[in-house]
Amino acid sequence: MRDLAIVFARAPRLGTVKRRLARDIGDRAALRFHTTMLTSLVRRLARDRRFDTIVALTPDRAHVRLPAPIIPQGRGDLGQRMLRALGRARRAVLVGCDIPGITANDIATALHALGRADAVFGPAQDGGYWLVGLGPRRPATPFAAVRWSTEHALADTIANFPRHRTARLRTLRDVDTVADLKAQGGHR
Repeated sequence: MRDLAIVFARAPRLGTVKRRLARDIGDRAALRFHTTMLTSLVRRLARDRRFDTIVALTPDRAHVRLPAPIIPQGRGDLGQRMLRALGRARRAVLVGCDIPGITANDIATALHALGRADAVFGPAQDGGYWLVGLGPRRPATPFAAVRWSTEHALADTIANFPRHRTARLRTLRDVDTVADLKAQGGHR
């Protein structure tokens, strides 16, 4: 199988996406933001021929029209679902859809880094990460004991790779709150 880019996302449904952002801009605006980001990211990545692109979607039976194959995330906590998706290829990277700055070149750079490293991370400004990529040498539980949605998420995850080589990409900002959205120039 070719190298794989996985867009990890919730199905666009009113009241279920970008809940922290929705508190400030409303459910409909948050849904519009999520849908636009998901669609444009998948479209950009699916056009690139350096890797294959799929979308890992939750809930599992959701029907969404996107220009890439859709697979269910399955059951389990966030780390279990991410690991399941990443296990579909020898070299794979996984990204969320709430990072306006992601490009196909970021994905290609991450996959290239997996030629030298066992894992690659795209740090987010909030202490999390916007990309994680795994090569064939990976720990059995790369996402164990991660404090998700905190400033510790990246450090917690890297702690699961004590005897593995890791690489880092550029730092980007994800959009979780209205302050993040304003910093991206997306809401006035």
